[in-house]
Amino acid sequence: MSLLRRLTPDLPRYSRKEHAASAVGAFVGILATGVVSHMAVGAAGWSLPALIAPMGASSVLLFAVPASPLAQPWSIMGGNVVAAVIGVAAAQLIPSPFLAAAVAAGLAIAAMIALRCLHPPSGAVALTAVLGGAPVHDLGFGFALWPVAANSALLLASALVFNALVGRV
Repeated sequence: MSLLRRLTPDLPRYSRKEHAASAVGAFVGILATGVVSHMAVGAAGWSLPALIAPMGASSVLLFAVPASPLAQPWSIMGGNVVAAVIGVAAAQLIPSPFLAAAVAAGLAIAAMIALRCLHPPSGAVALTAVLGGAPVHDLGFGFALWPVAANSALLLASALVFNALVGRV
């Protein structure tokens, strides 16, 4: 038991209200982002990626720890878009998917630190650009705008509205 306690992180205590707000906020934010994104692409919604998986990780930050420097507007928007551009470039220039993924993740982190927009889920955005298959690769650098920037802006808007409604700053 003692070893297990030493291995678990020391997280802030959440009240039941904060716990519920974090979970409900993520639910609402992801649902709104997915529905609006799907409506925006219409019939192409089954061939174009309407919602990308890294938004799930972004929702953890935006709804569970919204005051974190990693969950601020510039962090999510800048981090995700920069990582997408770097990921697409790596995918186009490096034939080996594993090497391209490694280069994309490393360069995305370096760029986010330099631009002061560090957002951990952006590492997954860079990997999605490399490993996302034909639907992602066919978008080329457009991937940075759709779905990455659009999903990021929708999720961010959802978080700003939701967190204001529940009394978070």
